[in-house]
Amino acid sequence: MKNVLPILTLLTALFVMTSCAQKNDYVVTIKTKYGDMTAILYDETPKHKENFIKLTKDHYFDSLLFHRVIQGFMIQGGDPDSRQAQPGQRLGSGGPGYTVDAEFNPKFFHEKGALSAARMGDQVNPTKASSGSQFYVVQGTVVTQENLDALKIDQAKFGQAFQQWMMNAANKPKIDTLNSIYMKGDMAGYQRAVFALAGEIEQQTGIKVTKDISPEMIKAYTTVGGAPHLDGGYTVFGKVIKGLEVIDTIAAQPRDQADRPLEDIRMTVTVEEMSRKKITKEFGYVYPDSK
Repeated sequence: MKNVLPILTLLTALFVMTSCAQKNDYVVTIKTKYGDMTAILYDETPKHKENFIKLTKDHYFDSLLFHRVIQGFMIQGGDPDSRQAQPGQRLGSGGPGYTVDAEFNPKFFHEKGALSAARMGDQVNPTKASSGSQFYVVQGTVVTQENLDALKIDQAKFGQAFQQWMMNAANKPKIDTLNSIYMKGDMAGYQRAVFALAGEIEQQTGIKVTKDISPEMIKAYTTVGGAPHLDGGYTVFGKVIKGLEVIDTIAAQPRDQADRPLEDIRMTVTVEEMSRKKITKEFGYVYPDSK
């Protein structure tokens, strides 16, 4: 009888390992004339994942345009008004008639390939709820080591605290130094000097202006790049795991003053269920819980 417990423990472990290996997931493929982008959707953003899969299965996205593209930033689509849009027509306001609750997760950030939800601005959307259908895929730029400190700054809070700091007469000598750098046109030097004051600004104002940056974020932003200024403001609910070069091609297309490509770029979106083991084998995506 004394060997029963170890045997049961071993069987339980094997069962758990087998269950994990056999677990299925979905991959989404966004097909365009410039190639395909295959993405994984995160379990940790269940409302966005369920909504995107439902719309895909309903063929909601089929023939819609990437109606806004900005090189070095992102490509955006999912507006149902784009299906029959005339050349030059302004787009970006359409949707399915509902929004999706924000699902911010610090594990997911705006690295290149991030699949994220578009939304209305804060003034009319204080809860930062996502558009029911419009999404964007991040291209971004690579963050240099010189600008790495900017990643650690909460831009919104810093702006508020910086204004308070500048109103303190005791800080005038430092403000004069900053103004001198600014007047010389050294914007990079000005930014470095301003951000170097973060600790002092926090101490004087009581406003926390810095944020924690994981090693994963630093590695991603300084290698493949991204758009870190969007972190915490928009829900990241997936990631392109194949076809990053397609983002570059679409983002580089000529566009009008509203950032709409001069030549229509339509999409067809499909979803396929497959085992996580197969997803890892075919696309090289390693699930965090399997590392």
